[in-house]
Amino acid sequence: MPESQPNADGSAAVSLESLLAGMRVVSLPMTVRFRGITEREAALLPIGDRWVEWSPFLEYEAPEASRWLRAALTTFDTPSAPLRDRVPVNATLPAVPADQAVQVLERYGRWRTVKIKVAERGQRLDDDVARVRAVRERFPEARIRIDANGGWDLDQAETALRTLEPFGLEYAEQPVAQLHDLVTLRTRFDRIPIAADESVRKAEDPLRVARMGAADIVVVKVQPLGGVSAALDTVVASGLPAVVSSALDTSVGLAAGVQLAARLPSLDYDCGLSTGALLGGDVVRRRLLPEWDGDAAVLPVTQPEVDEGLLDEFAAADERQQHWRQRLIDCWPLAQAV
Repeated sequence: MPESQPNADGSAAVSLESLLAGMRVVSLPMTVRFRGITEREAALLPIGDRWVEWSPFLEYEAPEASRWLRAALTTFDTPSAPLRDRVPVNATLPAVPADQAVQVLERYGRWRTVKIKVAERGQRLDDDVARVRAVRERFPEARIRIDANGGWDLDQAETALRTLEPFGLEYAEQPVAQLHDLVTLRTRFDRIPIAADESVRKAEDPLRVARMGAADIVVVKVQPLGGVSAALDTVVASGLPAVVSSALDTSVGLAAGVQLAARLPSLDYDCGLSTGALLGGDVVRRRLLPEWDGDAAVLPVTQPEVDEGLLDEFAAADERQQHWRQRLIDCWPLAQAV
């Protein structure tokens, strides 16, 4: 791997040429369809003596994907020491039919918190209600949160939250896409806390959510926010409770999320970092999967070691490798300017 020393801002002093020469792109099978995909592509970049992950979703254009690249380049950026050595995590249930929901959850072990995907394109509110009901009936003590990914309009969101309220939701994540609609929704219906995800990670100004009073909780992800230090700064500046979540990362990206969660001043909610269970493969032999510890599923604060044999086993096709090379070339100048 190319030798590198950190820049003054904590980013890695590496060249585009060295990254292009060493980049490995993998295509990992999904155990269940999620975000409309059955394969998760990710690029592993060699920096210093370890690999870092760069895995913006395929539909993201260069301006957005460049922030994810900036996160990879801040591999040397280590803010304050961790405040905890393990992080509690939730299960994530894709928008599967209700009669499959319990089976999918039980496949992955024990959970005290479950995030249920709702507002899936092509589905109805009845499908969401049935999915939530199935989980609540099987796990009566579980903390249940829903995630709409901005899939409802304002009226649909109000109707959905009123309908789902009897199931005792911990919070609703990004029920509507627009920031002003989040503000309005909170004035119309304030009995379920609102968490903002896309309104934080996809925004030019991630703190506008807090200034406008658009959410009770912020959901933060390391790659979209430009790295552990940048994400930590966002949480602290927002003054709101935070949930660290994944972007369907490999164990390398998940470990960065755990590093962030371990440094939050307070950790009031289980984090969405268990999504490694949704992947049918990984780039490390010792995968970052949750274990039950007393009363919660947890992940340890660790630095997984990439296995080059797995990079070969799950290597993406040549044309996909070329696609990612071009993405890196396009994003490089933008990442330097972030």
